[in-house]
Amino acid sequence: MPEQSFLARVRRKLPELHPAERRLGDLVCDFPGELASYSASELAALAGVSNATVTRFVRRLGYDSYEDARRDARDEASSGSRLYLQQKGKEDRSDPESFLESDIRNLRETIGDVSRREIDRLAEAILGARKVWCVGYRASNALANYMQWQLLQAIEDAIPVPGGGQTMGEHVARMNERDVVLLFGLRRRIAGFSELKDAIATAGPRIALITDEGMAVNHDVSWHFRCATRSSGPLFSHVAVMALIDLITNRTIDMATESGRLRLQQIEGYNDLLREL
Repeated sequence: MPEQSFLARVRRKLPELHPAERRLGDLVCDFPGELASYSASELAALAGVSNATVTRFVRRLGYDSYEDARRDARDEASSGSRLYLQQKGKEDRSDPESFLESDIRNLRETIGDVSRREIDRLAEAILGARKVWCVGYRASNALANYMQWQLLQAIEDAIPVPGGGQTMGEHVARMNERDVVLLFGLRRRIAGFSELKDAIATAGPRIALITDEGMAVNHDVSWHFRCATRSSGPLFSHVAVMALIDLITNRTIDMATESGRLRLQQIEGYNDLLREL
């Protein structure tokens, strides 16, 4: 069988399965975290099938054993898919209070781990950079664009990449050691994220890496901010990421002192002239 993700294998085989196996396959598609977390016997009981059905099921998927299938499911879960965090029969956590509690916890864990010194170092680097690149894909793309927009209040050359139809190679080729790259790597990261980070590092700029808490601390970059993104719902929470952006951009404006105030005055003056606000 060609190399496929665990869930891709299940979905591909689902129409061919016998009724009991199909029931098990439907459960796994809806709650793949069950296979990642449970033993074969526990999964069989949850689906209402026999242990032998579980064995036949994983072999139909192309695995030699249940443990091989569970290993792939765990690897896929670590990639950040929210499907793996849903579990059959768990209580409804849609109450607004549960979201509030998880976001407050995320904020405390994220901002509590950030020192004034490292924020000041980054703000100083941003203000002294030739160009500041805000890089992100998927959910990170919107966050990178937002940070670029905020930084424009303090600096002239903040660039969000990649844009539509662009490749990162076009931008990495223009980076150098006088630049700062704000590289967002929130789950789910693109497959080539590590290669992208290495290519940027080779070009020479200082890198501020902004990721979720699932990525191990990276000591090869100048800054690594790990944001808590847990949520009571099926989507990741980026409240703490926004708070970190707010902290960095406001400190950058503060450290810009007179030039920062003049730039804000110019922006407001043109906003009035153009009647945009």
